[in-house]
Amino acid sequence: MGMDSALVVVVLCAMAAACEGDEAVGASFVFGDSLVDAGNNNYLPSLSKADLRPNGIDFAASGGQPTGRFTNGRTIADIIGELLGQKSYAQPFLAPNTTGSVILNGVNYASGGAGILNGTGRIFVNRLGMDIQIDYFNITRRQLDGLLGKAKAKQFLWKKAIFSITIGSNDFLNNYLLPFFSAGERLIDSPDGFVNDLITSMRSQLIRLYSLDARKVVVSNVGPVGCIPYQKTINRIKENECVSLPNLLAVRYNAQLRDLLAELNDNLPGARFVLANVYDLVMELVTNYRSYGFKTASYACCGNGGQYQGIIPCGPMSSMCEDRAGYVFWDPYHPSEAANLFLAKYIVDGDSKYVSPMNLRQLLRL
Repeated sequence: MGMDSALVVVVLCAMAAACEGDEAVGASFVFGDSLVDAGNNNYLPSLSKADLRPNGIDFAASGGQPTGRFTNGRTIADIIGELLGQKSYAQPFLAPNTTGSVILNGVNYASGGAGILNGTGRIFVNRLGMDIQIDYFNITRRQLDGLLGKAKAKQFLWKKAIFSITIGSNDFLNNYLLPFFSAGERLIDSPDGFVNDLITSMRSQLIRLYSLDARKVVVSNVGPVGCIPYQKTINRIKENECVSLPNLLAVRYNAQLRDLLAELNDNLPGARFVLANVYDLVMELVTNYRSYGFKTASYACCGNGGQYQGIIPCGPMSSMCEDRAGYVFWDPYHPSEAANLFLAKYIVDGDSKYVSPMNLRQLLRL
């Protein structure tokens, strides 16, 4: 999201299961936007980047240096991997050292500014949309055949890999709802028509991943993007309010996404598509933040401009809060590491209200 958005959007992450015997393995193949970008955009001439301080200030693995993650510490994908016992983070596909046996731990294809639709995020110039991310996984897929042999590679993907998809918020924030870019699109497409376009594209993308041997797939729905500091600031609403139109669009998309995943589970043999209900999870956190130990769910910790520091993205010249763990939002668009930790715990071990038809720990045991 780096201007990406959504809250959580989803969420997801992916991680792989511990294998039988003493093979440790498991693999996490992560697709999505800036909510889970681990540094791919560092290698692109893009306006959506998180390669400057103080991004990453609490990321222990880098000693507090920025890595391209759009938060102060770990992303939700990083934390889910840790909770499921993964020993290292899935590396960005575009990083030069993501090669050889490293890919057996999984690969991260996510890109700040990315969307389900190829046109989403063009305001950022360059980003890896979902179709391109799957193109890149196709390259990894052939590399796995080379490393393991075709039969073992297929079994590895079927049994030990989890695919996580956290995408969709930019399709609203940086496409349909973007005033000067989307005026024409909104004249052509009604909200329902636009949501239908997203679902049609997502269906073909998920089927394509299935055809490349993805079997355990976690898909995050779109979070309440009307509650992020950027939206609250530009719409000048009260602290305890969220902007209604973005949230209404997310709810419409999420209802169809739930039906889509149920349809794929019924029709694709051996497939396990799991829905991470990030929307309700983030709404719970934003509504009852004090009971979870947070000070604010309206203000960005790092950012500037407007009532909620929600206009200018986090960078070296930004003001930054002292109590980073007390803020639900790190910057105008993205959750803090503390919020990501809250979300990840429910996705890994939560009940069917937040993750269905099973949670990630149960998925890994299959």
